[in-house]
Amino acid sequence: MKVKVLKVRIDDAFIRTDQQKLDKFLAEHQILKFESAFIKESECWSVILYFEEKKPILNEEQARKYSAPTETELNTDEVKILDALRLWRNEKAKDQNLPSYFIATNKELLSIAKYKPAKKEELQDIKGFGKHKIENYGEEIISLVETV
Repeated sequence: MKVKVLKVRIDDAFIRTDQQKLDKFLAEHQILKFESAFIKESECWSVILYFEEKKPILNEEQARKYSAPTETELNTDEVKILDALRLWRNEKAKDQNLPSYFIATNKELLSIAKYKPAKKEELQDIKGFGKHKIENYGEEIISLVETV
């Protein structure tokens, strides 16, 4: 098991690049455990990730997971879905006292807005969604996608 410490600064000048760095790391590694804490003095989140390098995907089912390209253009309905998902994620993160990217990354929300899963099971087709996220947030996400 390896350990990585990342800092996500809240300042508008840094948050986007720090978030992208964290998203990239999360996508490239298998996270076993995490810890996070807000550092008031420097107004940032300190994130400790315990991880293993991702093993090459041997199962073709996993290789087909959907992930929307970062530069994806969204239609009006998809923008509404994405905005609703971001609002939901931020409220959920606040309630659980977690950084929002631990609920779902920006890339995952973008993929949901583009893919528009109709059933909880279809969330398995989206890269980044495993059993834990689907069990904890699947019904709420599907409900949001349906009502927007």
